[in-house]
Amino acid sequence: MASLHQPVWTLPVEAVYESLATTPQGISSREAAQRLEQFGANELPTPTHRPLWLKFTDQLTHFMALLLWVAGSLAFVARTPALGWAVWAVILINAIFSFWQEFQAERALAALKQVLPMQVKVYRDRTLQQLPARELVRGDVIELEEGDRISADARLVSAENFSADVSVLTGESLPVARNAHPVRLRQVVAVRAGKPLAGPGEHPLQEAVNPAEIANLVLAGGTVAAGRAVAVVYATGAQTEFGQVAHLTAVVKREPSTLEIQVARIVRIITAIAITMGIFVFLLSYVLIGMEVTESFIFAIGIIVANVPEGLLPTVTLALALGVQRMAKQNALVRRLSAVETLSATSVICTDKTGTLTKNEMTVRYLWVPWQPETAGAEGHPPVATPEVSPSLIEVTGVGYDPTSGTVHLPADLTAAWQVRLLLIGACLCSNARLVHPSPSRWQEIGDPTEAALLVAAAKGELDLATLQHQLPRLREMPFDSRRRMMTVVLDWRSADLWTDALPQVAITKGAPLEVLRHCQWILRDGRVQTLTKAESDAVIAANDGLASQGFRVLGLAARRGDQAFLTLPTQDLEQELIFIGLVAMFDPPRDGIAEAIAQCHSAGIKVTMVTGDYGLTAEAIARKIGLVGNGTSAPHDQVRVVTGDGMGHLSDAQLRQVLTYRSSLVFARMSPEHKLRLVQTYKAMGEIVAVTGDGVNDAPALRAAHVGIAMGQNGTDVAREAADIVLTDDNFATIVSAIEQGRAIYQNIRKFMTYILASNTPEITPFLAMAVFKIPPALTILQILAVDLGTDMVPALALGAEPPETGLMSRPPRPKNAFLLDRSLLFRAYGFLGVIEAVLSMLGFALVWWSHGYNLADLQAVTPMILARTADPAITAIYWQATTMALAAIVACQIGNLFACRSEWVSAFRLQWFNNRLLWIGIGVEGITLLVLIYVPFLRDVFTTAPLTRGHWLLLLSCPPLVLGAEELRKAVFRRWPSALPLKQLNH
Repeated sequence: MASLHQPVWTLPVEAVYESLATTPQGISSREAAQRLEQFGANELPTPTHRPLWLKFTDQLTHFMALLLWVAGSLAFVARTPALGWAVWAVILINAIFSFWQEFQAERALAALKQVLPMQVKVYRDRTLQQLPARELVRGDVIELEEGDRISADARLVSAENFSADVSVLTGESLPVARNAHPVRLRQVVAVRAGKPLAGPGEHPLQEAVNPAEIANLVLAGGTVAAGRAVAVVYATGAQTEFGQVAHLTAVVKREPSTLEIQVARIVRIITAIAITMGIFVFLLSYVLIGMEVTESFIFAIGIIVANVPEGLLPTVTLALALGVQRMAKQNALVRRLSAVETLSATSVICTDKTGTLTKNEMTVRYLWVPWQPETAGAEGHPPVATPEVSPSLIEVTGVGYDPTSGTVHLPADLTAAWQVRLLLIGACLCSNARLVHPSPSRWQEIGDPTEAALLVAAAKGELDLATLQHQLPRLREMPFDSRRRMMTVVLDWRSADLWTDALPQVAITKGAPLEVLRHCQWILRDGRVQTLTKAESDAVIAANDGLASQGFRVLGLAARRGDQAFLTLPTQDLEQELIFIGLVAMFDPPRDGIAEAIAQCHSAGIKVTMVTGDYGLTAEAIARKIGLVGNGTSAPHDQVRVVTGDGMGHLSDAQLRQVLTYRSSLVFARMSPEHKLRLVQTYKAMGEIVAVTGDGVNDAPALRAAHVGIAMGQNGTDVAREAADIVLTDDNFATIVSAIEQGRAIYQNIRKFMTYILASNTPEITPFLAMAVFKIPPALTILQILAVDLGTDMVPALALGAEPPETGLMSRPPRPKNAFLLDRSLLFRAYGFLGVIEAVLSMLGFALVWWSHGYNLADLQAVTPMILARTADPAITAIYWQATTMALAAIVACQIGNLFACRSEWVSAFRLQWFNNRLLWIGIGVEGITLLVLIYVPFLRDVFTTAPLTRGHWLLLLSCPPLVLGAEELRKAVFRRWPSALPLKQLNH
């Protein structure tokens, strides 16, 4: 009996189960629940986050806030406490708003982590199940295969060609081999002069070891690089080696997206412009107009405060987070915010076929074995025939994973039926998938869908899978890899009731038909093993091509008979001199709506390239069926070029670029991970923005190399999901198209609210320019400028950030990858067009009030010194307050029209839905209520120096929104009709 104090890695396999109080079939659900309660969930302690109060103080101490603190303090020094308090109020209000936005953004992103929990394959109640990784407990028996993330520390009890990536713990970049053998640690004792120094009763010390370097351990945080294994969990959660060092990364810090970095740069630029403008206004008012230093200083502070876009960056952050939430609802889980911006510029999608363009619901439809039939074959599917070999298709009915829904139409010929039975037995025993029956009406596959389809076909052929696995146990496995394109198992054949002879073992190989055939020297024909001639080889190839050209995925099966030597032969030697058995043809139907999604990509200027490891003819047939190449039909005159991995290997980089540039109907088949990576790098070198889909561990390099890596959430490996920027929770290509549309919408929305925010700066600056040029009092006071910013730039800007995608957004080409967010077209539209209209209407409202009281320009110029010196009589002061109120109200009214104008850069506002964004109407309500409160609440009226307006004034203000919106509609109509009239054409935006 093994000592319970011995390290688990030193124990033999049998003692491992005893030490951890488990069995080879795992533990029961009841025992697992007790251990889960005792030891806790298999997850690391929640990382320490910055306290909320510290996050709030961050909003009070950043660069722009410090600038405003100084400005407010100087206002107090200048003996204008009202202005000082107002400036500090701006800091506080923006801090609250920014904190709320950042808090909402972080909460939204944190919620997304719960969408796709990590799954593990574990034995519970003597059956293999898929459970969330957090439910693992000590003593659980788990299965590991290529691409899996290791979720707990475990001791291997069986392993086949197994290697793991443990770089997260050791920094070792290459995978390391692992096995199930116990490790004997050397004993260490101090020696002096050749004599041990151990005293009486002392035992030698064991050699200090790093668990990450012990060959029979797999540790949490690592990934399976190759092979298969079974392991027993001995540590979970904080008790794992990974958990011991987790405190080193306990503080979570979200890295800003590239878009946020760009916006932060924009904010710094605008802030610099605001400071420069403030200095200019100070000099203008003091030198040219002759104002007091204090008054000039106050106006300069007002200009700076009015033009600093304090809320721009948090609004961008929240817009990104809201967009990411919308994408999650459409089954696209964004892992990196920078991917949202990149999606909006994506020009090429390199996509897998199986499971992305197709449903990944494999169903075996036909079997093929070399035999001499008496009839022409299955009805509607004439066999491919040669004088030497006359193959026949054996139909398999039913769809899905329910083995009771169909049958195998075995031929009447006993020899042929025997060959079909051998084909089915070999196919199901050379598979690692499982079929489970969780309810009477539901069957579920665990593992690879292709292998699950083989199990279903065998069951339809009236084979008992459990009996076969017990009767013909597996002795060895050589797992499938993308380079060999084959998988081999060695079976104990002594208890077999067919194909019996003196040899005790049989190696079964399944894989790509041409690869399997290339390793064959014999063929099983009419029940006899014969030499594989060229004619027979050509017949097999013709049968394979005939099935593949109809869109079937075809697997080849071969065997080799031998003895104990099979257990030690190298893989490359074992997979030689095979006997070809037959073909299995399965169909994976295209996903619903995939043809429409492909067409939508084409209309959006996005090139879709199929990159698959499948056979070229199969890939081409599916590509034609979904409209990816040709005209969506199988017309023979469509010139489609299928580029294989081997063919790409013979192309230079220049030749590959020419193929990608000048050929449109391309399908890349039989592609290895290296080929896929090279294709991505070539597209990038051509200046394309590349999105790549992947699901396997070997796809990780291409996923990382692409601008946007997209992994499959349902059937993808953990390694692929970790390497990706976006995870599709439904594995559907159409979801990628929806995500690109959302990415484009988010980018557009940021431009929309930036236009909206910046447009109001022009009418805020214009009163001081008019004061200098026309020698009139400023049409707005500093506090009124602050009221404009606080009343109009927050909720409406947020509403524009939440706009749904515009109609026709996916009918435009991708934006240029180097397009700057704040380009000259946006600045021209905000400052030079919309802002100018608002400034003119605001100044007209200011002048109209003076004119209604009998003042012309000369009269106004005459009273200006008294107004600036605050020595004017009460009647003139009352008129001035009413005039500034009218200017303020005009800007707010114009901003309502601007809100609708900014909903699209090119589409008429009247072609958009008016009620699909309720935040727009909430924003308008906030603007109106804020304006009324400032005018009619006595306390605020005194602070902001406003005065009630007449009914005539309000009627005139009602004309401001349609005037702004009408002018913008005219601009849009002109540029839609004559696009060349736009000096800086940015139609891609």
